[in-house]
Amino acid sequence: MGFGEAIKTVFGKFAKMEGRASRSEFWWWILLLFILQIISNILDGLFGLKINYAASGAVSTNINNVGWLSLIVALIFIIPTICVSVRRLHDTDRSGWWWWLNVICCIGGLILFIFYLQPSTPGPNRFGPDSSGGSVT
Repeated sequence: MGFGEAIKTVFGKFAKMEGRASRSEFWWWILLLFILQIISNILDGLFGLKINYAASGAVSTNINNVGWLSLIVALIFIIPTICVSVRRLHDTDRSGWWWWLNVICCIGGLILFIFYLQPSTPGPNRFGPDSSGGSVT
């Protein structure tokens, strides 16, 4: 699955957690998010759209301030990102409830990262037919 097809698939299943998502679908989506966040951060800096949340008298550094555009991008894409992450876990024959490891600082994200890197379960599993069309991706 290529970049365009993966993005189209994720948007087609915008809020759908049923089924499976191949490794390529998941990682192309993550690449899109990464690119969009870089662009929105640059635009936030260029147009002075950073949110200054420092307490009065505290020293504020621009590196810690989030921008309005970055915040909007994150909010728009949070639901499809959670859904494709759950479908990716399904593809490795894990329950979507594993996604909640994200709330465990550092170690939870690392465990999920390892799960996301694992190959798809070949053939159908309890979450649906093979997401890769027969090839292990």
